[in-house]
Amino acid sequence: MDPTTAPTASTRINLRTSPQAKALIERAAALMGTSVSGFMLHNAYEAARCIVADNDNLVLSQTAFDAFIAACEDPAEPNEALRALMARR
Repeated sequence: MDPTTAPTASTRINLRTSPQAKALIERAAALMGTSVSGFMLHNAYEAARCIVADNDNLVLSQTAFDAFIAACEDPAEPNEALRALMARR
């Protein structure tokens, strides 16, 4: 289910803004045919989703990707430092 269209709200987010920003947001919401809350939730959610996706994705060059795949397919033998790290609680 899309959180921006959930039938019931479970938490609140409060914010303060200038009268000019409020008026602009109210106008935009009206033009979109939605409430201010719906407008703000939709736009904040989409912005948050994009930011999180940008930070959750790892982009590699083809050379780096090839090196990563090679390391996965033929891993190095564990050294003493790795053994010590894995033995930590």
